Amino acid sequence: MLGSGKSRRRRLIGAIAVLGALTTGAAVHAVQTAPTAAAATTNRVLFDDAHAEEAGNADWIISTSKPDPLAQNASPSSETDWTGALSSWGVTLQKTGNYSLKTLPSGSSITYGTSSATDLQNFNTFVLPEPNILLTTAEKTAVMTFVQNGGGLFLISDHTGSDRNNDGYDSPAIINDLMTNNSVDSTDPFGFSVDLLNISSGYPAAISDSTNAVLNGSFGTVTKSLFANGTTATLKPADNSAVKGLLYRTGYSGNTGAFFATSTFGSGRVAFWGDSSPIDDGTGQSGNTLYDGWNDSGATNAALALNATEWLSGATSSGGGGSTGGSTGGSTGGSTGGGGTCTAAQLLANPGFESGNTSWTASSGVITTSSSEAARTGSYKAWLDGYGSATTDTLSQSVTIPSGCAAALTFYLHVDTAETTTSTAYDTLKAQVLNSSGTVLGTLATYSNLNAATGYTLRSFDLSSYAGQTVTLKFTGVEGSTLQTSFVIDDTALNVS
Repeated sequence: MLGSGKSRRRRLIGAIAVLGALTTGAAVHAVQTAPTAAAATTNRVLFDDAHAEEAGNADWIISTSKPDPLAQNASPSSETDWTGALSSWGVTLQKTGNYSLKTLPSGSSITYGTSSATDLQNFNTFVLPEPNILLTTAEKTAVMTFVQNGGGLFLISDHTGSDRNNDGYDSPAIINDLMTNNSVDSTDPFGFSVDLLNISSGYPAAISDSTNAVLNGSFGTVTKSLFANGTTATLKPADNSAVKGLLYRTGYSGNTGAFFATSTFGSGRVAFWGDSSPIDDGTGQSGNTLYDGWNDSGATNAALALNATEWLSGATSSGGGGSTGGSTGGSTGGSTGGGGTCTAAQLLANPGFESGNTSWTASSGVITTSSSEAARTGSYKAWLDGYGSATTDTLSQSVTIPSGCAAALTFYLHVDTAETTTSTAYDTLKAQVLNSSGTVLGTLATYSNLNAATGYTLRSFDLSSYAGQTVTLKFTGVEGSTLQTSFVIDDTALNVS
């Protein structure tokens, strides 16, 4: 229950705690199991239309029906069953049966951690297709937090001078502003910047990398893309070693002239594309002058868009080009997983805590059946912090990840808080990987009172890079001196395959 301190050790519950929560303006959250409908489809993708994506001749929408394209046609079979220059992209994903697609309508705001149906916390991937309105401070915080906590972000730019609504900002400036002027990490968090160029034509070629999931995914092999007035990016691996150029402008390689790039931040993934023409299918709303780059015979734009969406949504295990980078995310070390024989298994002992403290090392009282915070399943869960006083709680387990295995850590997290701020992280929970000496190899994610929401949210992380090692998975909750924040974990798993 939000606003109440813990009943184990130093807990104050009942009328005093509830009154305290109400007087600080905090709502009392009822903990509930996440709706099964939200998890029924593997990949949930939100396309932005709240930043002038339809200004001028642009028509960067999957359907005129918003937020739900299925309201226009529930069983689309061709691009014209939905109306929009991105309808081919949307219809192709819809037809796989593995995607749930929505649009953030014009007039809305990007949010993270609210009750809105289009809140980023409800999605795996967020697509920003040539935004033409500067994101607000709150929106930039939402986007960066979403990626940091495991979301996929697809940034699609256009050429410099492509200010379609004449407000003084074009997509290169808007994307650069997101990366350099936000409250989460403004120090080149993704390891690249958008070049202020207008390249009129060309066919950027893919690098040679047969193992890359974006270039060689379930939707086909990528060989070339398309310039029809676009730009490139300059890579900055010193700021984020995960950044990787996948397609380059003719005559360029390395850190310059990257037309398509990927990176990671925290536990999330990022993709950048330097032109909106490749995603344009040539069909849309009446009055727009469109260009069919999607079906351009000299390129493989459809495969690139679709493979990248799949990778961003976490459906594949490679393609990021390196370790988790960014000053928040830390650096992921260890051997490369995959590529060998592996027996599929779930490695964590007592994953749902139903055997109490067995196999886990935890601060006193962390693993509990207390009714003040409900377990997601069963009776036990791990409840870190929630005292309303300066406290540090820890929870950890050591595990050996076999060589040659792809490994994925998942757990369900519920956060509630009596904090009323919407901008300051007073209380934090870090999920980290340590070696046998206790050295932190990587910080998977950092959550805080800003992540408070009803119900449990599934969190997922790729640990394949630790294959062949014995590591410790550790959660550390640190609470400030006043106003409680509870971090409740349940139903953990470390699956290898």
